[in-house]
Amino acid sequence: MLVRDAMSTMVLTIGPNHTLRQAARLMSARHIGAAVVLDPDGCGIGILTERDILNALGQNQNPDLETAGAHTTTDVVFAAPSWTVDEAAAAMAHGGFRHLIVLEGQEPVGIVSVRDIIRRWAPARRDHAPLPA
Repeated sequence: MLVRDAMSTMVLTIGPNHTLRQAARLMSARHIGAAVVLDPDGCGIGILTERDILNALGQNQNPDLETAGAHTTTDVVFAAPSWTVDEAAAAMAHGGFRHLIVLEGQEPVGIVSVRDIIRRWAPARRDHAPLPA
């Protein structure tokens, strides 16, 4: 199974000047855990996750003043649509993160999350192995 079969193609993209509150509202409304941050004048493509927002709040930072750009992960591992879900899962496990931005060329075309991979694996695994008691 390939990443293109598991990824979400509904990608939330925001700018680095969005506040954390604005980002959180957009992510919450779409029931997603990450937004792609596009900063053509800065770092390029980055990712802001629910964990980034949670960490900022835990440090008593003001979500109405803090920007996405200040909390964006810019050292991003990208996936290709042609990767297998096993390759994506290995990259996530190795890097300790839960989302991969999927690029085709230089354009984000999707995001694949641990949840997406589990949803794809579960039916196949269910047919081959009994569930633990």
